[in-house]
Amino acid sequence: MTGRMEVVGRMSGRRRWSDEEKLEILAEAFRPGVRVCDVIARREVSSSLIYTWRKQLREGKLVCVVPSLPVFAEVQVAEPVVPTSQPAPCSSGLIQIELPGGVRVSVDAGVDADALARVLSVLR
Repeated sequence: MTGRMEVVGRMSGRRRWSDEEKLEILAEAFRPGVRVCDVIARREVSSSLIYTWRKQLREGKLVCVVPSLPVFAEVQVAEPVVPTSQPAPCSSGLIQIELPGGVRVSVDAGVDADALARVLSVLR
């Protein structure tokens, strides 16, 4: 028999990964809903490399354009609105506490006094 045979399998030996390939694999591995072990098997890369590359990315050691990472939204605190009318009378068992600066805390009669004291101390 003189046939042709092709062997497909894992590569052996040391492979070189470009920074672009590393970032592509990292983006895929840490995408929400994706299991890192699935990416490791599909890309035939060791788990230690994935985590080493992630550390290098955090430390700024991977040289190339970083894929867009989630950022925090800017938050601005507005001045409290002072009501022009009197607040409605408290219903039975409801305690309303108005602090300087317009902060209003409403609790029911069954509130834990120690917990309420801790909250009020933070808000003052």
